[in-house]
Amino acid sequence: MRVLWVCNIMLPFIAKHMGRTDAPAVGGWLTGLMEGLMEIQDIDLSVCFPMPGSDGLTEGETKRIHYYGFANDLKKMNEYEPGVEEQLREIMKKADPDVVHIFGTEYSHTLAAVKAYGKPDKTVISIQGMVSVYAKHFMADLPERVQKRYTFRDLIRRDNLIAQRQKFLKRAVFEKEALAQTGHVIGRTDWDRACTQQLAPQAAYHFCNESLRSVFYEKRWELKDCSPHTIFVSQGSYPIKGLHYVLEAMPEIRRRYPDVQLRVAGGDPTGEKTLKDKLRISSYGKYIGSLIRKYGLEKQVVFTGFLDEKTMCEEFLRANVFVSPSSIENSPNSVGEAMLLGMPCVSSDVGGVKNLMEHGKEGFVYQADAPYMLAYYVCRIFEDGQLASLLGESAAKKAAATYDRAANTARLAEIYQEICG
Repeated sequence: MRVLWVCNIMLPFIAKHMGRTDAPAVGGWLTGLMEGLMEIQDIDLSVCFPMPGSDGLTEGETKRIHYYGFANDLKKMNEYEPGVEEQLREIMKKADPDVVHIFGTEYSHTLAAVKAYGKPDKTVISIQGMVSVYAKHFMADLPERVQKRYTFRDLIRRDNLIAQRQKFLKRAVFEKEALAQTGHVIGRTDWDRACTQQLAPQAAYHFCNESLRSVFYEKRWELKDCSPHTIFVSQGSYPIKGLHYVLEAMPEIRRRYPDVQLRVAGGDPTGEKTLKDKLRISSYGKYIGSLIRKYGLEKQVVFTGFLDEKTMCEEFLRANVFVSPSSIENSPNSVGEAMLLGMPCVSSDVGGVKNLMEHGKEGFVYQADAPYMLAYYVCRIFEDGQLASLLGESAAKKAAATYDRAANTARLAEIYQEICG
């Protein structure tokens, strides 16, 4: 059985084989899944992905995987490019797949792949996030003045928060069309099942959990090794990720724990360091900076800078608690990674989070727009080390089953067989 994957990124091992220095820091879980499938003898796997900056089709082979890179203009990521569809049609002829498996619906090349293959009954889309639904939650309780404001960077790029949400809505048109033309979807939560039943009622729904990055299966969080009263948040670059909610919770947490530290993965969005930074600041970054100053958190908030798989794992392990404050998610991998490490988690009750962990047993789940409840649960973990450890142990047990690589790989292979009939 020949299977062609359509991915949103160039996988790291392919980037390395091509000698590219811009290898993505994400996608490790896809590599692990691919390696598992390669051990199944009756599956012949190939992969294709966008290559911004290239001027045509790229083809190669490494680790017994045939790969194809298609030219894609990042400046037109919110538009439908007929040239991408033509390249994908050529890839389909070369790969001659029995099944086309597309990961995600966020970009227009998903629709291009569906059209290029032209066989809905042999096409399956894995649901990751869904921009048509995420757009409804994009502003995440931001003040109207912040939504409408333009910074210098926003003016130059014509890209304030309202414009960013509009881009989600443009991509949602392609997402809906792609889902309407496919015969199968893969999901793992009540949320993605509900969404796909509404947007793709004709498609058969197949349940399959995801697998995570390798390093998170190898390490384990310990209370004695963490930095007390340290919170880790894995993203904070745009409103959906909810960093502003955490900042609103911080004054109450600091009242009880004056030494609290909030560590946020990624670059500093506040533009406080240099003139060049200030010129690049977005409206959301400016709002984050204003909240930090408002609550006097300059010494409590640390932006870690870029983190690869290893250093990201180290940040999880050093924290006293992991917080996922998003306004919308499907099944956030960051929550899964924290649980797999066996650390206490506090997450907003959005999307499919309840499918990942049980409140009060494997972590704490709170109302997304209630930062006072976020503060309450973080303080409960800070004040009770035994509770923190028990939550972490239960989380690790649940995650070991949810993210079992062998079971998930076997299930995916089974889905391919079901689609092939």
